[in-house]
Amino acid sequence: MEKRQLGNSDLWVSKMGLGCMSLGTNSDHAEKIIQAALDQGINYFDTADLYDYGVNEEIIGKVLSPIRDQVIIATKVGNRWNDQKDGWHWDPSKAYIKNAVKNSLKRLQTDYIDLYQLHGGTIDDPSEETIEAFEELQQEGLIRYYGISSIRPNVIKLFAEKSSIVSNMMQYSLLDRRPEELFPFLEEEKISVVTRGSVAKGLLSDKVLERLDSEELEGYLNYTAAEVRELIKSIQAKLFSTGRTMNEIALQYNLAHEAVAAVVTGASSVEQVKDNARAVKATPLHKEEIEYLKWITKETRYDHHR
Repeated sequence: MEKRQLGNSDLWVSKMGLGCMSLGTNSDHAEKIIQAALDQGINYFDTADLYDYGVNEEIIGKVLSPIRDQVIIATKVGNRWNDQKDGWHWDPSKAYIKNAVKNSLKRLQTDYIDLYQLHGGTIDDPSEETIEAFEELQQEGLIRYYGISSIRPNVIKLFAEKSSIVSNMMQYSLLDRRPEELFPFLEEEKISVVTRGSVAKGLLSDKVLERLDSEELEGYLNYTAAEVRELIKSIQAKLFSTGRTMNEIALQYNLAHEAVAAVVTGASSVEQVKDNARAVKATPLHKEEIEYLKWITKETRYDHHR
């Protein structure tokens, strides 16, 4: 699988990353999914200390530790479980980040994290001490690079200007084109975009075709269910004749933008990994296809956090 440079770092990530949140807590089942990803040429695995109270990181560590030097492990920090583990709160403090990384390293069975990401954030956070924490961890060799996971324009611009982030994870799909306004800025700053939500909760996956005319079809953001149905039927009529699938169109649309280094897709089965990998390895969208998709979808902007 093709690999792309993450920002100005020396990390080269497969253009499809495995989002590990959906792996579950059954270690054997999760291992099969991770192995399927490796078999497809995926070297980029994205987790977070929040997922399953850290069990997700433990599973990733167990499976990937024998081939640690061949993979890129990304995890996240900032969402802090309470003592009862029935909820969490946001904590971007330097003290918490520097303590949390030690726990992640232990669970991941590694001496370093390739990409450590701030798992959210607001403009009111103590950003200077947050950045200081990441910079110190980098100097100490505990992390190789750091990034953020944010859709807020004001937060993204603050970190782009005041920190050394190499990536930003953003929700992005044909049904949510809001990130596009930030792509030129991020490209100029040499910060790569890593996308999540590229199939818009399944509405842009092949499975949606089974319920396209049912009342179960839901809307998404500023699209009504009727608009989603009309959009998918338009895509079917125009692009399916060339052999494209819905998954393929959704993922290739993300990858068509130079700012995007990789699409991170979740999977709860081996077949899902294979389907997504086939879509990512398919022929890139032609210029005319991209222009058509832009024409039939809404070019939206973020209303808040500017």
